[in-house]
Amino acid sequence: MPYLEIVVIVSIHLVSLYFAGRALLAKRDPRSALGWTAALVFMPVIGLLLYLLFGISRAESRAEKIMRREAAFDRKYFIFQACHVMPGAEGRETHVLAGLGRRLTGLALCPGNSVLGLHNGDEAYPAMLEAIDKAESHVFLSTYIFNAGEVADKFIAALTRAMRRGVDVRVLVDGYGTFYSIKKPWKMLASEGVKTARFRPLTLFPPNLGINLRSHRKVLVCDGTGFTGGLNIADGNVSCLAKKEGIKAIHDMHFRFEGPVVSQLRGAFLLNWAFCTNRYTPPPPWREAAAGDSACRVVVDGPGNDADVLDDLISGAVNIAQSHVRIMTPYFLPSDGLMAALRSAAQRGVSVWIVLPGKNNLPFMTWATMRLLPRLLAAGARVWMQPPPFAHTKLLAIDDFYCQVGSANLDTRSMKLNFELNMEIYDKKFNARIANFIDSKIPGSKEIILRDLTLERIWKRLRNAACWVFSPYL
Repeated sequence: MPYLEIVVIVSIHLVSLYFAGRALLAKRDPRSALGWTAALVFMPVIGLLLYLLFGISRAESRAEKIMRREAAFDRKYFIFQACHVMPGAEGRETHVLAGLGRRLTGLALCPGNSVLGLHNGDEAYPAMLEAIDKAESHVFLSTYIFNAGEVADKFIAALTRAMRRGVDVRVLVDGYGTFYSIKKPWKMLASEGVKTARFRPLTLFPPNLGINLRSHRKVLVCDGTGFTGGLNIADGNVSCLAKKEGIKAIHDMHFRFEGPVVSQLRGAFLLNWAFCTNRYTPPPPWREAAAGDSACRVVVDGPGNDADVLDDLISGAVNIAQSHVRIMTPYFLPSDGLMAALRSAAQRGVSVWIVLPGKNNLPFMTWATMRLLPRLLAAGARVWMQPPPFAHTKLLAIDDFYCQVGSANLDTRSMKLNFELNMEIYDKKFNARIANFIDSKIPGSKEIILRDLTLERIWKRLRNAACWVFSPYL
């Protein structure tokens, strides 16, 4: 064998062994560690290529080290100054859960906020555009998808107007999310002079082709008004535009916040902005006054964290539940810990109700979910599939006092591979609105019955199991 071929083969095997060692050290799930190690050792070329594309150990890259190093600085100066007071809510469960959130996030709950739910782009986009037009100091926008279309044109116009009247306008889009649209609205903004940045853009040189470690967060801060939730910027989120353009409609919810917690949204955006640009600018001098009765806290999570913040927090909330757990999510592939918490809650008599989309934009996600549902249904949980349009909404309501809203789905990609942002909300009135919204979708939805799943044809069960095997990478 020629000398050069020997060198190449040995080099590939050495590199594969190196990454196999990293997988053993970085993976928390022994099955995942075993799978990656076997692939890298016994199929070094294919295994190495797959690991470089999908391997979560890339969280140990220079990018993640920067994120962890700067997180302490940004939290100290951007966020902690704003919120010090714990809410005066009654009940042991409330205080236990509030303490868990504090330990996991390092952030205090902010009392005195108002929260308004906005249904679909029909309600959310006009409110967001109005806030941009009213801004006098700063407008910070972060989104995963920013698709060209009528909605994007309105945002481009509003953001450009704000920039021209002297407002500090910054727009951050995910480097992978930009590929959902052929035309790039962020480029149009940049050409107008608006400050833009991309989160980990895909590049050949230096090589960055991974589809993991994406910024899935959706944040808009306009002076003292903040928005977050599950809504991207796309025409499909507006009913009339989806119908007119012949595209699939998407149902979703976004939320407008006013009060002290807006400072946490601002801090979360500035952390991401600093990470993408390497420019660490202080936050604008802005202090939010009390605006309502909700106690809120931003929960930021990502692969750079040592703990599974969102997964641990949601599991803790489910474990505390005494009467009801309501979930609405487009993708339901919970971790073993969250699955155990849901099953335990149902077995001790808590009503665990889960509403999923009947027709998913990613059918294989639903197939993988069907493989998990029998154990959950056997424990006493109930699951419904709501009819189209596709529901992209992400909601969690626990008993009568606690909610989470935001960008995170209940799947591996959100919990371990993406950078996500959720909002905790302690407010009985808001909880009732969210619970009623979830409950309102049940009468028109189809309930999944355990017996029906066990009697499915063998080829469907094999298909579901095959998708479930790959669920950590879906």
